[in-house]
Amino acid sequence: MPELQTGADGFLLDGAPFRILSGALHYFRVHPDQWTDRLRKARAMGLNTVDTYIPWNLHERRRGTVEWDGGIDLPRFLDLAAAEGLHVLLRPGPYICAEWEGGGLPSWLLAEPGIRLRTTDPRYLAAVDAYFGRLLPRLAPYLSTRGGPVIAVQVENEYGAYGDDAAYIDHLVDLLRRHGVDVPLFTCDQPGDLARGSVPGVLATANFGSGAERNLALLRARQPEGPLMVTEFWNGWFDRWGGVHTTRSAAEAAAELDTTLAAGASVSLYMFHGGTNFGFTSGANDKHTYRPTVTSYDYDAPLDEAGDPTAKYTAFREVIARHAPVPDLPAPAPSKKLNVLDVRLPRSVSLLAAADLLGTAVDAERPRTMEELGQDFGFVLCTTELPAAGPVELDVEGVADRAQVFVDGQPVGVLERESHHRALAFVSPAPGARLDLLVENQGRVNYGPGIHDRKGILGEVRLNGRRARGWTSRPIALAGLDLPFRPTDVPPVGPTFHRGTVALEEAADTYLDLTGWTKGNAWVNGFHLGRYWSRGPQRRLYVPGPVLRAGDNEIVVLELHATARRSVDLRDTADLGPTEE
Repeated sequence: MPELQTGADGFLLDGAPFRILSGALHYFRVHPDQWTDRLRKARAMGLNTVDTYIPWNLHERRRGTVEWDGGIDLPRFLDLAAAEGLHVLLRPGPYICAEWEGGGLPSWLLAEPGIRLRTTDPRYLAAVDAYFGRLLPRLAPYLSTRGGPVIAVQVENEYGAYGDDAAYIDHLVDLLRRHGVDVPLFTCDQPGDLARGSVPGVLATANFGSGAERNLALLRARQPEGPLMVTEFWNGWFDRWGGVHTTRSAAEAAAELDTTLAAGASVSLYMFHGGTNFGFTSGANDKHTYRPTVTSYDYDAPLDEAGDPTAKYTAFREVIARHAPVPDLPAPAPSKKLNVLDVRLPRSVSLLAAADLLGTAVDAERPRTMEELGQDFGFVLCTTELPAAGPVELDVEGVADRAQVFVDGQPVGVLERESHHRALAFVSPAPGARLDLLVENQGRVNYGPGIHDRKGILGEVRLNGRRARGWTSRPIALAGLDLPFRPTDVPPVGPTFHRGTVALEEAADTYLDLTGWTKGNAWVNGFHLGRYWSRGPQRRLYVPGPVLRAGDNEIVVLELHATARRSVDLRDTADLGPTEE
């Protein structure tokens, strides 16, 4: 493959002038059977490159073992990109932000008390060094200097918005070079953070979505020579639970893109195709109030969550055609969608009753955090006994992120980090009554100092002012759902798994509509679609066609509260909620 060089005022590819026209496409947010489709559509829009982060917390979920299977088979993704004639910008972090759980940093780092992430803390650097030592040799054959599609590699991610530890960035540069990364390196920062985030000898690039002329001038002032590059051209945005669905005008975004390209800059669209935060992978923000991100990562991008072209696809293609050759191909057609209504889920099992099948309890004087239990995603069930009958005031010092409280299996209240809750009152029916706190990790913070985001019960628990002692803490990771489902006319009270099947003549994309349900998670044929919540804005979960099959298909819903119906619908359109007027 051709090799990229940086000239005085632009990029060169094997010595010839070259402009990077890229789009972000995260392999880990797209079903692997759909990678080729999305890559082909990137090429058809006029892109010559795609960029992707690498989520450390998926590739090394357990310290010391780097995984590449299935939906995180990055080498396969790189092979497919090369087969479509696309170059790749690789963004390995170790921190990636991306509205992704913990910014991609593995939760096991937080099992170390006092660790300082994204610094030269020796404990953090030792973990980074070991991870890169396993990751980079596997990816070395994909560098363009060795015939692969990867033409450049990013160092960290928007570090200027976080810190100013130049020694940390220098360490990462040396680490990449020591492991044979001999393609150009680059940093990316918002224009106001360029001074803190860039380092000598590494190309500085900017991230923005508007004010192209002003922001490119700031980049040029910071870096008088070298290519102008916008690593993240923000053409949309992400959504949070309880907010609205964020959109951006295609015409406005296309005009800013045109200005950027007219200035001679290279660009990568963030996002070209956002995809989905499947499972428990969506992150959160915390600027004094915790705000978890929704399951969809549609991002109002040129390709929507199902990979169908939007108005931005056509508008951006027209802009790109003014500045570079675009393949003479028709616009991609939307994929076929399924519409099947009233799929019954008649079999149920209580989560609390089946808890011993979902995780092994650990005894301790206080509730254990998820990190102490070696757990990354899901829930933790903390249990103790109430000492006496009568009124109880429960005071929990730190809830991360949402605790449902039960007495002898009956719900008595909810404590939410987002609402700054920490106390509630109830009545204990008898001495020795069981107190359960089912604590949900709603997504570790992915931006700012809040990335040190431990989950579970983080402080003291007091009952009528006295410290509660003698707890069991049970990790509920929900990695497998081999549960004793039974037909039920009336489902159990509290968190309940519901199961049903739907017979299909063929597989195709669809959206799981959970109207009438409250809050929880959903699986189709064992594939974890993600979280749902009636507070919105998102109202339907995307179901990739490859997850389904002709014949019977299993649907499992974990409802944490209650449902007004025992059925779901498969719909042929998305519903990401209302937008701002």
